[in-house]
Amino acid sequence: MKFYTKETKKKFIIEVMSEKSEYLESHPKISIIIPCYNAESFLRETLESIFVQTFRDYEVILIDDGSTDNTAKIIQSFGSQVRAKFGLNQGASSARNQGTQLASGQYIQYLDADDVLHPDALEKRFLALETGLADVAYSNWQYLEENEAGDFCPGKIISRKIEDFHVDPQIALFTNFWAPPAAILYRREIVDAIGGWSGSLPVIQDARFLMDAAFVGARFVHVSKVGASYRVHRGSLSRRNHQTFMQDCLQNAIEVEEKWHRQGKLSQEQQAALENVYGYVTRYFFEHDRLKFYEVLDRIHSLNPNYLPSGPASLRQLSKWFGYERAEAIALNYRRFKKLFRA
Repeated sequence: MKFYTKETKKKFIIEVMSEKSEYLESHPKISIIIPCYNAESFLRETLESIFVQTFRDYEVILIDDGSTDNTAKIIQSFGSQVRAKFGLNQGASSARNQGTQLASGQYIQYLDADDVLHPDALEKRFLALETGLADVAYSNWQYLEENEAGDFCPGKIISRKIEDFHVDPQIALFTNFWAPPAAILYRREIVDAIGGWSGSLPVIQDARFLMDAAFVGARFVHVSKVGASYRVHRGSLSRRNHQTFMQDCLQNAIEVEEKWHRQGKLSQEQQAALENVYGYVTRYFFEHDRLKFYEVLDRIHSLNPNYLPSGPASLRQLSKWFGYERAEAIALNYRRFKKLFRA
């Protein structure tokens, strides 16, 4: 292992920055892959955010996933600036997989058709991967939130590192860390190792893809500058269909547990992470799908027969007194009473 003094490290950084133009000109390009479905309202802005990038060595691949609006006409209006494929509606994961097959770059930038890259996003991530010997570069990002008038306004800036949540990226990405595709650049070898986007998780497919990068041994590097704006629609799928979101979370947890079992005996931290995620979905299913609740509870008890929820504190205490299932019933009745009282 090499150890650098402050002087040699400073010299190295200066040399990297002075040779930046050579990096950008001589290294293979980035492939930017955009799945599009009825994206006429935002696609032009998204594409314009690419064309003003300080990094110029890229290709843009658009997969029109059976749009029924004017998305195809907008794509065609950009002519040779983009590559495009038009097909039937098969979902965002399929569209991203098709785009990956067409891509020729050594780096892959997935970008949703309504999100926006900041002007130096690709340059910063490219240099972070090249000089940091990493496989995945992720930047800070900012919400674009829709108000009641239908306008999108800049919201909270998200600035966090994977290791802030857990030293093991697999656990961090499974539990609490998330970033939108617009904030992430992948090395092509890692994308190929993952083997494709999952079509079985319609809501959290992007979270799973990033998690799968950790499962194949990816090295992550954080870019501290804000590099993307993530558009949050008031009618987004996770908000519009909460049951599908919860089902995705459950299915993902089941698959992650299987992966960890194949790696060997579960560690205490892996078990705790699984208990927390399963516990999160049981609270929803107790109210909305009691059969599913018992299915998940069986999984929890197979991990820990003496399971107690990690939170909220009141639920944990009630579970100690009355047992977990009865505690959930008390908590549900309390929530219903509060809702009735407010009405």
